[in-house]
Amino acid sequence: MTAAAPIDALLPDILAALAAQPRLVLQAPPGAGKTTRVPLALLAAPWRGDGRILMLEPRRIAARAAAEFMAAQLGEAVGARVGYRIRFEARVSAATRIEVVTEGILTRLIQDDPELRGIAAILFDEFHERHLHGDLGAALALDVQANLRPDLRLVIMSATLDGARIARWFDAPQLASAGRSFPVQVTHPPARTGEAWPERGWLAHLRRTVEAALAADPGDVLVFLPGKREIDAARAALVALADGGVDLVALHGELALGEQHAALTPAAAGRRRVVLATNVAESSLTLPGVRGVVDLGLAREPRLDPNSGFTRLQSVAISQASADQRAGRAGRLGPGHAWRLWPQGKRLDAERRPEIAQVELSQLALELAAWGSTELRWLDAPPPGPLAQARELLQRLGALDADLRITTHGRCMLALGTQPRLAAALLRAAPAQRALAADCIALVEARSPLRGDAARNDDFRVRVQALQEALE
Repeated sequence: MTAAAPIDALLPDILAALAAQPRLVLQAPPGAGKTTRVPLALLAAPWRGDGRILMLEPRRIAARAAAEFMAAQLGEAVGARVGYRIRFEARVSAATRIEVVTEGILTRLIQDDPELRGIAAILFDEFHERHLHGDLGAALALDVQANLRPDLRLVIMSATLDGARIARWFDAPQLASAGRSFPVQVTHPPARTGEAWPERGWLAHLRRTVEAALAADPGDVLVFLPGKREIDAARAALVALADGGVDLVALHGELALGEQHAALTPAAAGRRRVVLATNVAESSLTLPGVRGVVDLGLAREPRLDPNSGFTRLQSVAISQASADQRAGRAGRLGPGHAWRLWPQGKRLDAERRPEIAQVELSQLALELAAWGSTELRWLDAPPPGPLAQARELLQRLGALDADLRITTHGRCMLALGTQPRLAAALLRAAPAQRALAADCIALVEARSPLRGDAARNDDFRVRVQALQEALE
């Protein structure tokens, strides 16, 4: 084990609580150590037997990082006692007893084996992020526990949500851990005319603030930006800092594995870093050396696009809880500073709104039809209007019958793991065109394979060609 973490003092209480009852709500701020300490502690629990512990992580970067850290604590390679399973990648073995999974993977595991044979516990980490698959996974797991597996242990782990409300919904005791933090001074540096986001001059405001952050504290500076496009623009605006012993480091979901590891590695001796990150750096990941935070106050979150009927990522204002979490990153090593690039008088929502209330619900409706029961215990139930519209769409696609039961065609759609309308389009493509249809759907749903200036090309044919060349 590494140096003691704040959560360590609470581990005996966690073990005792789960020995006495099968559910627990654990509230612990970032830096407490809950993500990597709790699963390892549960390995010794008598109720576990030889069963596996699943831990849900909302993001792939965090899932890999958590598994790698825990494996290192055991002196093993990833894939031995600790492994991970994310979309298109798995490092597990017959010896794996702690498996870190992303949200869609958990849904598939429960749907494919409702008894969850060989699984002793499911931990829902960073539940405050309230992603749709996280809420669905928790509701399905509660149904499994109530009807098939009363011995299954379920743990909700959250940093910022109302722990008492979650404990009432989960019908479970609540434990709270202290964090590890020092005072953080929060400043709202005023923007000049034309510099407020999304005006063209926002990068000038950012550059001045980053320079002030580097001057105020001796460590690294973490800059929160909504997406890769803004990270690339900020990197170009800050390139002159590299001449002063500062490394510019990007951290987002599109990075290759080696680049992700580099972003999580301390600066070289005599160097400092400015880490340009999306909200992947908000909670689960540990970034060494950070003493200053610059926050644009935005995140890319899914929203229903009424024009297309699809869910799209949009840049939206973060919640106050997220702003506090981001600022807290500056206080892990010692007193720090946080600069917020929005007016001090601007009011933020107290907490992040659950995704289930803001996105198109046809995929959720199809999952519920496959499960065969709508009587689930939700923290926030799906809105009746959007859910009814989603079911009507699924009926038009042939996925549900007149009684809202899933059809054979609907099960084939669900197995493809994509949005129902895209799945239906793929299944209806002529056999000779299905490979091309699959490429087109991958480009619609996922990120463009083009990089640099080429990424600005909106010609879909160019993107299809780039994808096919990458797969050759």
